[in-house]
Amino acid sequence: MITPKPLSRGARVALIDASGPVPEDRLAPAVASVRALGLEPVVFPSCRMRHGYLAGYDRERAQDFNDAFADPSIDGIICIRGGYGAQRLMDRIDWDTAAKNPKVFCGYSDVTILHMTLNQRCGFVTYHTPMPATEWYAGLDAYTQRSLENALFGVHETDVLNPPEVPMATIAKGICRGVLTGGNLSLISASLGTPYEIDTKDKILFIEEIGESPYRIDRMLLMLKHAGKLRACSGILLGAFTDCGAPDPEKSLTLREVFTELLLDEGKPILGAVQCGHILPTMSLPLGVNVSMDATNRTLQIVEY
Repeated sequence: MITPKPLSRGARVALIDASGPVPEDRLAPAVASVRALGLEPVVFPSCRMRHGYLAGYDRERAQDFNDAFADPSIDGIICIRGGYGAQRLMDRIDWDTAAKNPKVFCGYSDVTILHMTLNQRCGFVTYHTPMPATEWYAGLDAYTQRSLENALFGVHETDVLNPPEVPMATIAKGICRGVLTGGNLSLISASLGTPYEIDTKDKILFIEEIGESPYRIDRMLLMLKHAGKLRACSGILLGAFTDCGAPDPEKSLTLREVFTELLLDEGKPILGAVQCGHILPTMSLPLGVNVSMDATNRTLQIVEY
């Protein structure tokens, strides 16, 4: 797996939108927040487009993705926001050009499908990070900003740590090692049966989600289970499940019960409450790197980029 050259102060970074439209009042502060990190933002057309719930037509958003990778003056690519729509681009993307031009690539949520394919098909590390029009524009806490800057500027710390006041949780004891893959559960499950299906063999599967009730989490995990994705992985890393409670808790399983009933019989180490996903503070995670997870002692380490 190739690790792209890290960014430096003054680097030109493409801001693209593969998913939903940027609210008009967020674009300027989002761009300013990127510049505040010492980067030179290059705003691509999709950041200013709208087509219903999409940031422009599919061909326009895919063109921005392709142009950003093809342009030698662009040092890195940051998805300005998530939402919905990245999956509609997959057959329009020039994956060969992306593979020949590995660059720092950032984003999360709907961006998950792009991360997985850049890792699996193009063979380079990407970064699960907050995004300018979602979190950065309003100002980041010290933990989130430090983790983000480490990802952008290539500061490779071995230990992956939650904020001190938020301990990780042992769901199932054990130690494992593997390449880190995954992201948003909805996007992972939607990849099944497509040419862009997630590969979990001997990998550590990271999962996070927002706004899905326990029965929907149950259904998506069951899809992964039936597809053999849980059996194939070496371990499971559970991030934030934000606003995923049931409207009527008395008539629902808890998330903990869903995890227990669907995951434990796979016999994999499972580490939970990882501070990553649709939450603040949040860590930035490199995807495609080799990690070591000790779910018993609640530790996660990057062992090789």
